[in-house]
Amino acid sequence: MSSTKLRVASVGVGLGLRWEFLEQFAEQQPLLPFIEVSPENYMGRGGRFPELLEQIGDRLPILTHGLSLGLGATEDADSSHLQAVRAELGRLDPAHHSEHLCFSRSGDTFLHELLPIPFDELTVDRVSDRLRSYTDLFQRPVAMENISYYACGGVNTMPEAEFIHRVLDKSGAGLLLDVNNVYVNSLNYGFDAESFIRSLPLSRVLQIHVAGHTRFEPDWVVDNHGAAVCDPVLDLLALTLAETGPVPVLLERDNNIPPLDVLLAETASLQKLYDRVLGDHVLGEGAPS
Repeated sequence: MSSTKLRVASVGVGLGLRWEFLEQFAEQQPLLPFIEVSPENYMGRGGRFPELLEQIGDRLPILTHGLSLGLGATEDADSSHLQAVRAELGRLDPAHHSEHLCFSRSGDTFLHELLPIPFDELTVDRVSDRLRSYTDLFQRPVAMENISYYACGGVNTMPEAEFIHRVLDKSGAGLLLDVNNVYVNSLNYGFDAESFIRSLPLSRVLQIHVAGHTRFEPDWVVDNHGAAVCDPVLDLLALTLAETGPVPVLLERDNNIPPLDVLLAETASLQKLYDRVLGDHVLGEGAPS
């Protein structure tokens, strides 16, 4: 990518770039503070898609969000895979990278799911060590994202919020706070989402994700990124931003993907909420004027 590419964790509301609208996005050149991609979708590839991402990345800052290196796995990823991720991050040059608080592989097998981990002392140590290791390897900050989960990952010896505090304190890492994941878990497990968010170390938030979900009546909700962001999640976003101040907010959509203009309209609506909540905060470089 060109040497003029911005390398900042731009504040404001960005969009997760998906192949379904990649060509249209490159052609229309919408003005956004940043985009986010998963490096696994582009590394080792040639052809049209990486070329388009290069073009987009010369114009907009890129943040990266991993799919394959779940921080809670009991075994390290294969060194060749880690080096491939490292090379792609070097090419895209994000201001920070993020990975999920989960496990997503067993041995050399990628499970293509974000599976829950136990909230216990051993896992605190494992996740903290891995965050420090990835930060050194990738030569940039690595944040961890809280996940939605539908079963316990083992015997928990501490609440999730305490686990997050412990990991962040021990690793020195930042938090990618997915407020939709908090909301989905609160519905499925019967806790108060606002209280949960207020209990987190919000000064450590590097980025926020929002997305939609699907409710399966009578009492089960699935985080499938397949709908517009609902009002209760917007309320949680506003609450969170009021505490964090300006951080990048990312709109995710992975299923039932609508036309690009619909996603851009939703992004613009989120930006209005962002600006309204933050009021007199001075927005950093890359924010829309």
